[in-house]
Amino acid sequence: MEMQAPGFWDDPEKANEKTKTAKNLKDLVDKVNGLSQQHDDILELIAMGYEENDPEIVPDIRAELDEFITVLEDLRISTLLSGEYDRNNAILRLNAGAGGTESCDWCGMLYRMYTRWAEKRGFQVEELDMLEGDEAGIKSVSFQINGENAYGYLKSEHGVHRLVRISPFNAQGKRQTSFVSLDVMPEITDDLDIEIKDDDIRIDTYRSSGAGGQHINKTSSAIRITHFPTGIVVTCQNERSQFQNKDKAMQMLKTKLYMLKQEENAQMKDGIRGEVKDIAWGNQIRSYVMQPYKLVKDLRTDFESSNVDAVMDGSLDPFINAYLKWINQPKTDEQN
Repeated sequence: MEMQAPGFWDDPEKANEKTKTAKNLKDLVDKVNGLSQQHDDILELIAMGYEENDPEIVPDIRAELDEFITVLEDLRISTLLSGEYDRNNAILRLNAGAGGTESCDWCGMLYRMYTRWAEKRGFQVEELDMLEGDEAGIKSVSFQINGENAYGYLKSEHGVHRLVRISPFNAQGKRQTSFVSLDVMPEITDDLDIEIKDDDIRIDTYRSSGAGGQHINKTSSAIRITHFPTGIVVTCQNERSQFQNKDKAMQMLKTKLYMLKQEENAQMKDGIRGEVKDIAWGNQIRSYVMQPYKLVKDLRTDFESSNVDAVMDGSLDPFINAYLKWINQPKTDEQN
């Protein structure tokens, strides 16, 4: 019997990827068809209102139109996600800056903000590693957000986030400024052509901590990998075994090194991590002011919102959309 060459469907990962792509295309077609039907419904409501001279139908038309515009804008923004890894899941790492408990509390607030954003979009959040603050909040946390175009949306969040408020940890009630850096990278599951020499890394194991699965606080299964030439440190603790934690951490390290290599080779300011900036406390991308007034302002796009509570509850889409429009605009020589 003649042996057949392995087919596409013999590879489960490729099969899953094709199935996922087909589903995404079907969802896109359904969304467009839905918009077309909603457009016809709105025109019919308008005609009905004129025919019956009924002003009470106006709020219904307004509600339908607002929903139509929201879905249409979301669809339009998704067409701007044309980067190589925009469709991928996103891996995020928050690091509290100087400032002790205040910065750790700010780090915890940002972690909640991004998890709330993910929940609103129906995305899944997977915590990879967390180091809690000494008194409150979080010193650092790595987590993965799984969903269609997660990286394409969240690459806009890479940078330093600045908080100004009256500190609840300051008995004198003084205003305090805190900083947290956020690193965002795509989850790349392909076998990247990145060579990592054994002498260039140190692998440490430690006891897992924080909320998580059954292995938390029971085994020394957490993994930390330090890459000496670049100073990159990656950690993972929430997989089911030390081997899986090591595999995930090594994948994260390869992705970070691959991204650095791409940036260096292309000599780009704008790379797959979004706008590339040094992580330094003078390079904040967004300010969140809670006292003496309320304002969240993106310092790249100048988009702002006075509804700080909504933003902290995950309403980030207006900022993300503004960034995607801004980054896709033709840049002048001065902007470059």
